[in-house]
Amino acid sequence: MEKIPFILDTDTAQDDCVAILFGVCDPRADLQAITMVAGNVGFEQQVRNALLTLNVAGKLGDVPIYTGCSQPIMREWVSASEVHGDGSGGLSMDFEKAEIQKEHAVNAMLRIVNERPGEVSIVAIGPLTNVASAVVLDRGFAKKVKSLYIMGGSENGRGNTTSSAEFNFYVDPEAAQIVFTAGFEDIHVLTWDPVTLRDATISRDIYNEKTKSPTPIGKFFKSVCDATLDFNESVGVDGSTHPDSMTLATMLHPELVEDSSPMRIDVETASELTRGYSAMAWDKFGLNANATVIHKVDHDGFFELLDKLLATQTTPTLEIREPDGSTL
Repeated sequence: MEKIPFILDTDTAQDDCVAILFGVCDPRADLQAITMVAGNVGFEQQVRNALLTLNVAGKLGDVPIYTGCSQPIMREWVSASEVHGDGSGGLSMDFEKAEIQKEHAVNAMLRIVNERPGEVSIVAIGPLTNVASAVVLDRGFAKKVKSLYIMGGSENGRGNTTSSAEFNFYVDPEAAQIVFTAGFEDIHVLTWDPVTLRDATISRDIYNEKTKSPTPIGKFFKSVCDATLDFNESVGVDGSTHPDSMTLATMLHPELVEDSSPMRIDVETASELTRGYSAMAWDKFGLNANATVIHKVDHDGFFELLDKLLATQTTPTLEIREPDGSTL
């Protein structure tokens, strides 16, 4: 089986952790680097969450982690900690034994892509600050990336941070607009509405069945996802949402995509009322498409992959401690 080389650009919390696990456990995945961008929770906590995730998979030290932009390009950072808590359910480890690369994430992204132009993809599951910064530093960067998979926006639907904006685009709308107008030749977008709400969500009953897995990954999954599930239900979302891991899965397993089409995407940067809104125009309007928007994903097929992941037996590299002091 030919492996797919890619960089995972992430603001690690909850489902970002699951995406990392797919990145190191899926047989099709060749994860070259994890690059960190400001998003879900405090920046240092995001880094710790990424380390915890590699640790539970027994891959600590196998995949380099690079820290990138800790603030949006023009905005004050906005947190989603009310959604995710600390993003890892209070898990901890001896972080002094874990290594973070000194090279800036944007420089690492540029270097890896330039070493293999046309071969390496990027999966961006947080705000697009790092990717936009790479475009600014190297205007030829976009043409060298094989494909760019983005979790973000809504297909002219509702947001999850404001009534009109999904979190990743809301946090750094300028970065998102730079990316969509930079000339990437193969962009795929998985949205909050409708795809996440319909295809990447499981009810609490199903979630409870999945979290019975006794493996370290199964226990870790429950720890990192419990808080978000509670929050989702409090705001009317019926279940545990997994758009980040689904975005990666659609790159690794394109057969999961049941419907998609080319569209023109622009992100609102000028209006505070609709900041971060993703205007997605279909062919009626005669605009040049700049992305393929995923309309529908095989829900059952994706969650079968998740079940396999949760059943994967691993040995954590270092001891992982739960909030009560017990070992995961």
